[in-house]
Amino acid sequence: MTTPTPQPEQFRSAGSNRYVVPGWTNLVPGKPDTIEIQMDVAAGDLGRTQASLLIEYWATPNDMTLQSLLPVRALPTVPEGWCVFVPAQGRVMVRAIDPEPTPPVLASHWINVDPATPPGTTVHVKVEFPAPVNQARNLLNP
Repeated sequence: MTTPTPQPEQFRSAGSNRYVVPGWTNLVPGKPDTIEIQMDVAAGDLGRTQASLLIEYWATPNDMTLQSLLPVRALPTVPEGWCVFVPAQGRVMVRAIDPEPTPPVLASHWINVDPATPPGTTVHVKVEFPAPVNQARNLLNP
């Protein structure tokens, strides 16, 4: 018989009270986490069953340091929202993916993090998926 292992503590941002995606702290040894990147998904998209956010952090152009997949359906379970923390260096890529509609949705956005960015800076990533193709046709041809 096995004993269930306790779940690791879920970190929250002291500034916004948002939940931190697991693993998104202390990404680069010796560099403090000074920038909070908040994921803001449109309310109308929170019911999508297949949509996800793929978040990547590149400490250098050749070094992908961390990659996480955040299912959109997990977002409404935490009303405060989700965020990641990064040091003032590197790049963050956020990809919005929904394979369910035809054609599938894939949108990418790079955030270049300037080393001179003041500590405590907050960045908002707004994600709003387009209407499904059949709904878009209905809007064009009532």
